Amino acid sequence: FQVFKIEVLMNGRKHIVEKRYSEFHALHKKLKKFIRTPEIPSKHVRNWVPKVLEQRRQGLELYLQKVTLENEELPKIFLDFLNVRHVPTLPKAESCGSFDETESEESSKLSHQPVLLFLRDPYVLPKAN
Repeated sequence: FQVFKIEVLMNGRKHIVEKRYSEFHALHKKLKKFIRTPEIPSKHVRNWVPKVLEQRRQGLELYLQKVTLENEELPKIFLDFLNVRHVPTLPKAESCGSFDETESEESSKLSHQPVLLFLRDPYVLPKAN
């Protein structure tokens, strides 16, 4: 079976959640009762070639992003799925998070970080001729 790794970034801390497709599908069925949900990738995949699996992974990533972005308040079942205990509601004018060990309520925010690909080290400058 295949497991999808989800990186959750909250309060400047990252944790990893591993979920099978069946868990995503169960979440989708529950969420449909409470919110308008985006499309979820098909439950049935004919073949397990890497290209098809990558399309499913991208579809699930897009699904999580849309649920997060399109809902001002995330349902508890969604937060439980991501293993997030508490996301305080933020005022419309968001403040910058603090880097102190003590986390203020205002600095708590669930966000998604896109995956980046660098063909070469972005911190190494090319040599001048």
